This record gives sequence, structure tokens and C-alpha cells, in this order.
Amino acid sequence: MIKAKPRTAIDFKNISTYAKSSFWKNPVECATNGQFSKSLEIQPRDPVTMSSRDSVLLRNGRVLSADGEIVVRDLHLRDGVISEDLESAAVTLDCTDLLVLPGIVDVHGDAFERELMPRPGVGVDFPVAMASVDAQLLANGISTAFHGLTISWEPGLRSLDAGRQFMKRFASSRASFRADHRVQLRWETFAHAAVNDVVGWMAMDPKPAVAFNDHTTSTLNKIASGQHQKLDQWSQRAGMTSQDYIAAVEDVAALAPCTPSKIATIAEVARLNDVVLLSHDDRTLKDREEYRALGADVCEFPLTMEAASSAIEHGEPTVLGAPNVMRGGSHTGALSAEDAIRDGLCTILASDYFYPSLMAAVARLVDRGVTGLEAAWALVSKNPAAAMGLTDRGSISPGKRADLILVDFADHPQVIATIVEGKIALRLSA
Repeated sequence: MIKAKPRTAIDFKNISTYAKSSFWKNPVECATNGQFSKSLEIQPRDPVTMSSRDSVLLRNGRVLSADGEIVVRDLHLRDGVISEDLESAAVTLDCTDLLVLPGIVDVHGDAFERELMPRPGVGVDFPVAMASVDAQLLANGISTAFHGLTISWEPGLRSLDAGRQFMKRFASSRASFRADHRVQLRWETFAHAAVNDVVGWMAMDPKPAVAFNDHTTSTLNKIASGQHQKLDQWSQRAGMTSQDYIAAVEDVAALAPCTPSKIATIAEVARLNDVVLLSHDDRTLKDREEYRALGADVCEFPLTMEAASSAIEHGEPTVLGAPNVMRGGSHTGALSAEDAIRDGLCTILASDYFYPSLMAAVARLVDRGVTGLEAAWALVSKNPAAAMGLTDRGSISPGKRADLILVDFADHPQVIATIVEGKIALRLSA
């Protein structure tokens, strides 16, 4: 039996100390090679910890039930799902004083890019990079992750060739990951050469989600207004000088007249393949209406209250970044995610560029009294699962997929164990 160390009572009214802890100052380092280096275990694929057919009993945990109540009870996991059967199990975890929560579903995260290319022009082999990503996901309670893979017209990390390589390696490696890795294809709408590839990828199993991204127009607007702050960063990522990058953007802009027909093609194929479509950076009511007409019912990172309000009025999921909540505002000066949640204009939080932000955002929302734990956790589990069509997960009830995390909130939010489809994928040493 794996027994948790004694812990103090959980007090959700006093979470302010979390942000001061070393975990939140550098959680990736702590999770992979820092303060947890002696205790964090990625469990090997042995019959006890990794067999999908073994049963697991979670004893005496504080379970966030499907109706939003926290109840001290036992949970039995069998054949990868939550079971009503409470008979003896092959593995028993003592969860006293631990919260048992549905695994986090991250609809949009591109932090994996830093593992593939930690510095401009410095590439890391796919297996090494993605093993690191897998470990980070599990350490942060993310059991299902959609990697935001940008398919762009620019060269370098976000090029079509790089996307093809990623998708090929991803398809052959996915079964080896412990978390459930998926893809959100962030298709740049001016990347016309990628249309056939995106169409082909939509037939894959599991199906990717597809987001309509138009950073070309916004980049042109920045160039025209003299806002060149990010051009150096973008040009380095593409392996170009700033001048060459500007010239490339201006050349691509000539494709504008043909872009609507390319968007319509992607939308139609997505409809036929039952692929989830997302819009990205909606600014106006017109933006949201146009993407809604295309079937892009998920409104991702709306830039204005107007766009977010339109989505909510039509019952559409609205995604904002968890780092926005964690930091107390957008680093680009965009819509405040905390304000949007308080006003009922955000239904989902995504890791965006920082995996630990999801847990940190939940802690901050509860600490500041913006919402209770049940509603805050729905932003990172129940709601994103529903938006992405993953009806088998996101809440704790019999028959649901056994994607669960055990969390100690006594000092700072710390994942003690992550269970994916009934398998103990990660746990702290006894």
C-alpha cells in the first residue's frame, strides 16, 4: 500500500502562499530535475503500476464528485474506468487528506515547442523532447493534452515541413506516452500550401482539432503601425532576419483574395469528419459570426468582451489562457481572464505556453474568491473535455474513464499521483 504522508487540513480560503513557493517560481524545473528529483517517479511499465487491466483502489480520498460536492469516499478503478465495484484491488492508494480530482484536459498548449527547440536554431530529437513533455504533463496533473501545432507559411519551427515531421513522429510514438497526447492543428489561414496536409490529418485517429489562425493580418497591421516589438522573436524562430521576415509577410499577404475559399474547404472537411473547429483571436462580433457560420463553435482566446459575449450568448465554449489568470492579467494587454470568468464570459482555461499555469490558475481563482473549487476545476477538466467531444472523461462517476489526479493542497498545489485510464502514470515515492 502506498501511504500518503500526514498532512494538515485543506483550507481553500488561504492559498496566497502558493504563489510564493519555489514550486510556482520554477515548477518545470522542480517537476523534472529540481526539488522533486529524489521523490518524483515516472513509474515503469511493470504489471503493478501500468497494466490497464489491474484494478486500483483509492481509499479515503476527498473526491470531487460529478455533482460538485467534495465527499470522503473510496474509488475503485477497473479496466481503465471508474467502477462501482468496491472489492479488493491489485493496488491500493491511501488518499487520506488528498483531493481526488478529474484529470486536467488541456485544449491548447504549445510549451512543447520549447522542448523541440529550446533556443532558436537548436533542435532536440523528438523522442527526447516529447519524453520531457510527457513528464511535465503528468507532474502538472494534465492527463489529456492537445498540442497546439502551428502549421504556417513561415520557415523553421512552425513550417509545413516541421509540421509534417511532427505528425509523422507523433503518430508512431503516441502509444508510448503515459498521458493522452493529442493535436490541435493551428492552421495559419494564409498557409495555402498546407491545405492538403491538414485535410489528410483530419482523417487520423484520434482526430485532431483544427483552429483557424490568422496571425498574418495582425502581423501586417503591426508592421504598418510600426509595432515591431515581437518581430525579432518571430524572425529568429523562423531563422530569418527581421527585414526578410517582413518581406515574407508582405509577399504572403498577396494570397488574401484566395484565403476565404481555403478556409471554407477546411471547414467542410472538418464537418464531414466530425472534427472540432476553433476560431482564434476573435476581435469583433463579425469575426465570431463568420467563424460560427463555418462550424467553429469553440471561441479560443477572444480579444474583446464583445466577441466573448457573443460566444456565451450562443452557448459556445470560450477559451482563455491560464497564464493570464496566474499572472493577474494578459502579458499582451488583452482581455483579463479572471474578469471574464467573474463575468461568466470564459468557460475553459488552457495552458497556452506554460503547463503549470492550469493548477496555479485554479488556486488563484479559489484564493481570491472568484469562484469555488468545483466551478474552477470545471474550467480545466469537465468543460474542456465536453468542448473537445471527449464525453468519456472530465468528471468522476461510474463508467467514466479513470483519468484522475491526487493533489495535496495543504501548502501549495502539489500533484501526488496522476492516473491515466486507470494506470498509475506518475506518483511521488512512498
